[in-house]
Amino acid sequence: MYAQVSQSAPAAGERQWAAGVHVGALVLALMTSWISGAAGAAVAGVVYLVKRDESPFVAAHALEALNFNISMFLYTCAVVVMGVALLGATVLTLGLGVIVTLPLGLVLVAAACALALAWLVCSIVAAIRAWNGEAYRYPLTIRLVR
Repeated sequence: MYAQVSQSAPAAGERQWAAGVHVGALVLALMTSWISGAAGAAVAGVVYLVKRDESPFVAAHALEALNFNISMFLYTCAVVVMGVALLGATVLTLGLGVIVTLPLGLVLVAAACALALAWLVCSIVAAIRAWNGEAYRYPLTIRLVR
């Protein structure tokens, strides 16, 4: 399953790598206009591949960040698909469907904003926990990579 984090406190270098995974994924996501977590997953995946044999602590954090960013990618894809479906419903009904699609569209925008805020907050909390030498499990994460 996941690499177990040892009971002893991780070294300063391990804590920096672990925190850097979460911060790097967040910064790259911000720099690429939140391209659905793909950039963040790339950072976490590279760190996991490089550090998995050296440090179980770093590997566990990198794997967690990888799964979280893949999950955010999937959630963002779902939001985009729903948005396209709502737009398509409006166009197919020659604009009359706007009575139904406008409120649903507003709910979808609110959900997208909540998703982005959760992404930001969870990544910051994960980086702080890693810096303190603690394990962290992201909420809302589909654990695809083990």
